[in-house]
Amino acid sequence: MDKYYIKFILRNRLNFITYCFLIFFLLLILRFFYIQILQNNYYSTQALNNIIKIVPIEPARGLIFDRNNTIIADNKLSYSLEVIPEKIENLSVLINKLSNVVTIDNSDIIKYKRILSKNQFSHTIPIKSNLTNEELAEFSTHSYQFPNVELKETLKRSYPHGALGVHYLGYINRISKKDLIILEKEHKKKNYIGTDHIGKAGVEFQYENELHGVSGYKHIEVNSMGKTLRTIKNFPAKEGRNIHLTIDLTMQKIAEKEFKNKKGALVAMDPNNGEILAYVSMPNYDPSLFIDGINHKSWNKLNKSKDKPLLDRAINGLYPPGSTLKPFVAVAGLKNQLRMPPFKINDPGYFYINNSRRFNDWKIGGHGEVDIIKAISVSCDTFFYGLAIELGIPKLNKTLADFGFGIKTGVDLPNEKPGLLADAKWKKKKYKKKWYVGETAITGIGQGYTQVTPMQLALATSKIAFPNKSIIPHIKLNSQHLKQNTGLTPPINISDQTIEWVKKGMENVTEDGGTAAFIGKTTAYKIAAKTGTAQVFGLKKGEVYDEKKVPDHLKDHALFIAYAPAKNPKITVAVIVENGGHGGSTAGPIAKKIFDYYLTSGSR
Repeated sequence: MDKYYIKFILRNRLNFITYCFLIFFLLLILRFFYIQILQNNYYSTQALNNIIKIVPIEPARGLIFDRNNTIIADNKLSYSLEVIPEKIENLSVLINKLSNVVTIDNSDIIKYKRILSKNQFSHTIPIKSNLTNEELAEFSTHSYQFPNVELKETLKRSYPHGALGVHYLGYINRISKKDLIILEKEHKKKNYIGTDHIGKAGVEFQYENELHGVSGYKHIEVNSMGKTLRTIKNFPAKEGRNIHLTIDLTMQKIAEKEFKNKKGALVAMDPNNGEILAYVSMPNYDPSLFIDGINHKSWNKLNKSKDKPLLDRAINGLYPPGSTLKPFVAVAGLKNQLRMPPFKINDPGYFYINNSRRFNDWKIGGHGEVDIIKAISVSCDTFFYGLAIELGIPKLNKTLADFGFGIKTGVDLPNEKPGLLADAKWKKKKYKKKWYVGETAITGIGQGYTQVTPMQLALATSKIAFPNKSIIPHIKLNSQHLKQNTGLTPPINISDQTIEWVKKGMENVTEDGGTAAFIGKTTAYKIAAKTGTAQVFGLKKGEVYDEKKVPDHLKDHALFIAYAPAKNPKITVAVIVENGGHGGSTAGPIAKKIFDYYLTSGSR
């Protein structure tokens, strides 16, 4: 082959390659021109959308335990699908498409709309909560189809014991507008960014500051579709503090079981230090209903129920104390040097005021000769009618206030009511009427206007057991709350002899002849007690109460207060059974179950 021909071939090939490179670079330059000049606005916008976001990190809520380290409120890992409402153009289209991946029923849609209507704080709203493992896997596979749906991992509050102890435990719920106003006022709103829930009742509300923890945050880079590209910085949240309560959960279970279907309340307390061992309000309800926002049907069922399950009867229930007030009336008399032993009356079964108005004793025919000790043990109305009148309302109420009646006990739970110690001034203001001596008489037996809470009865009974101690009822173990309220229930200024007479009367209640003798016969320890029966409605003159003819909702309340062992008290119990009849036969057995568990089962 001619060498000139070879050179010609090589030169042509080189030129071809050169032209190809030139064309390639020309196209590249044109592409750069297109991107950098003609499409500059588009790609600038895209680049700006890859922004750095500050994402709050919700702290893990502190756990709640009973005194024996049994968990009462827990956190469970939960997955939900959440959306930013502003980014959803057509909810129905999204739901239809999403329903092909996970199950979305009508209740999910209703809950989404309810939360959306009330939402004041959350950036995202759950459209499907509590995903199963299968749903989680299915959505993860198809998540690319749902750029505006976020798979959110959270620690969800869990109440493993259901309704047990709900009134002291409380519940959490989604943050409301009212909550936001309070958080703003208390300069705490910043710490709740990224948090959807807050304590609403009970311990969950009372100790919110400790349980909530401290929010964290992280810097992340996201693309225009909202997908995370990388984490730049991470500042972890500080989890809330765990709380131990004074509650003995086993005792709590026993107490609630004994109420069966009855309404009422029970407070069991250590009289040595004010620790609340059991706290019952019946009927109860499941706190889990509130975690994701309670639906209208469930709310109406609870709120409109004639049994009032939402009412915390232990500190908000107001009841006439009935005969459980008599030991405290006795203390008032003895402190004022009235009816000191061996003083006795002869009880014919009734008491006259000014030889005109008759007040009957509960026992027809009366109790015969009665001193102050017997008056307590047999619950002699006649004795206490006269004693109350001799004392007068001012002196009587002063002693009752010393025992904590008419004022809040200071228990570390929200919304406690103070009860009522009525007098002439109160009646004049309330009803524009004068006070009558007959009203003083019935106050002496725990009827009339006087109102108490079960918590007040438990505290007052503890102060009979230990009058020289200053205790505050409390539900948090080792509570600092005590140091802030030491002046609420100071020691009672009372002589040893006076308190011994009253204690003797209460001890005799569970002896032969006492109103709860049957309870004392079956115990290996000594119980000091007082039974009570409180009228729900007034009887007309000459009318006789017949329990068989009275509708259930108008039957007398049954009350029982006691401490044991009598000589070395370790536990106090106050029980009220609404419309339960006689205190000794209805409320007394419930208290005895608590005593048996605590004093004989080796539980302490």
